Amino acid sequence: MALDKNTLNHSTSHLMAEAIMNLFPEAKLGFGPAIEDGFYYDVDLPKQLTEEDLAAIEKEMRRIAGRNVPFVRKEVSKEEALKLFKDNPYKIELINGIEGTITLYYQGDFFDLCAGPHIERTGQIQNFKLLSIAGAYWRGNSKNKQLQRIYGTSFEKKADLEAYLRLMEERKARDHRRLGKELELFMLSEYGPGFPFWLPNGMVVRTALEDMWKEVHRKYDYMFVDTPIMLSKELWITSGHWDHYKDNMYTTKIDEKEFAIKPMNCPGAILCYKNGLHSYRELPLRYAELGHVHRYEASGALNGLFRVRSFTQDDAHSFVRPDQIESEIKSILKLYDEIYSMFGLNYKIELSTRPEEGYIGSIDIWNNSERILEEACKQSGKEFKINPGDGAFYGPKLDFKVKDCMGRIWQCGTIQLDMNLPERFDVSYVDEKGEKVRPVMLHRACFGSIERFIGILIEHFAGAFPLWLSPEQVRVLPVNNNFHSAKAEEIVASLKKAGIRASLDAGEDKLGYRMRSAQVKKVPYTLVIGDHEVEEGTVTYRHLGSREQITLKYEEFVEMLLKEIKERKLAEIKE
Repeated sequence: MALDKNTLNHSTSHLMAEAIMNLFPEAKLGFGPAIEDGFYYDVDLPKQLTEEDLAAIEKEMRRIAGRNVPFVRKEVSKEEALKLFKDNPYKIELINGIEGTITLYYQGDFFDLCAGPHIERTGQIQNFKLLSIAGAYWRGNSKNKQLQRIYGTSFEKKADLEAYLRLMEERKARDHRRLGKELELFMLSEYGPGFPFWLPNGMVVRTALEDMWKEVHRKYDYMFVDTPIMLSKELWITSGHWDHYKDNMYTTKIDEKEFAIKPMNCPGAILCYKNGLHSYRELPLRYAELGHVHRYEASGALNGLFRVRSFTQDDAHSFVRPDQIESEIKSILKLYDEIYSMFGLNYKIELSTRPEEGYIGSIDIWNNSERILEEACKQSGKEFKINPGDGAFYGPKLDFKVKDCMGRIWQCGTIQLDMNLPERFDVSYVDEKGEKVRPVMLHRACFGSIERFIGILIEHFAGAFPLWLSPEQVRVLPVNNNFHSAKAEEIVASLKKAGIRASLDAGEDKLGYRMRSAQVKKVPYTLVIGDHEVEEGTVTYRHLGSREQITLKYEEFVEMLLKEIKERKLAEIKE
């Protein structure tokens, strides 16, 4: 029988914990769970671990595994557990938080606090690798001590481990921080940790993405708004953010009055709605905003474009009548499908339902909203699962889990039904009876944030963007500057006039070197201009990732590119 992946990884984390204690007796163990791609263990050590230490820990793990001892479960009292772990403050904290049975797992003389389950014997752990070391605050709280987190992975079959390690190398090669620097897309500065700078090439990508976003939203009848980046404390008290989110907000005083830079766009959208009276005939009313928001993130959590302190949310807020919820959800799902498909991104949907307690609104409204969301998911034809009780207190939600070309899952889009903010802000419309009633508010974002989504795209495409997104679309290379540079300059000027982003490389380097340079910079099309091209009015191009050289009439080449750009054709993802 095949071993359960999570159980194997968790058992391997116990093997690693024993190896660490054998090599570093002064270590204090935190906890070590299985995660999606492996396992980790948080450890308090007086020395900083190195790659050499990881190799030594791996060697000791193999020695321990070779003993092939069983994993044995043992129940103990709280008093006994506290005595056994009296020298480890992390385990004592965990023990004091446990209600009910406390269990330990033994492997030979080594034991650890654990609820299990585990595989049968250590000898079943054969194909594993320790991957990296990172800092992690104890229990994720920046006020606690920072521990060392050791990541690893474990597989039942050697071939699966080898395939995974190859994938990790591919992910490293696609790292958006490295590619972002090489392709001059964005930069990070010590003068603004967590506040990315967009360089000219990156602004081309970002602008093209935003233009597409606006075009699609116009098609779905959204109106664009732009709300202030800073609003008064009173607004955030009304919205509830001040009580629940103040520690993540940047604040200042203006004219002795307290203000906060917005961490979210929704209160601003509500103020736009409340600027006038609305009839039931106007709904649904859809506001879309590329809103610049700021949130305080711990410095240790910052990660390129994936975790920043300043970002742009592609927010939209729909105000709908209750009878319009179903059709509006379907419309949003169609919009999401259109956008994600442009990038070859598949996705799954998770439906989070009413929490057991602390929710607002009637159970009837909740049940109907959840039914509508579930039915919309079914009709979309997309795979989805239900997360019982995981909805927000103000309404159920759909989360969109996007899968990239390397199999990684990213939380991007979301749709949230909100019955809370319309109540807090006294939002209303006039119904067919002439009475004021509450609309339902739908919050939704497709990218999640522009910054993070571009980071995902950089890695998904390995920097080789589709033509319509590429900062540089065509690079023109004269074979010999003395004879061909004038024609090459003429072609570059003509391409630019046609709206194509083109550049000239008339350097003194050999043609092969200049060709390789264009490939390294991920330029989709490289044109070579020589005697034949000058005489015949043709161009010879090579597409990124291909060795084939194709000759066309210049006019045919331009027509081909403009068609590819207009249709936003998907670039082939290079392996």
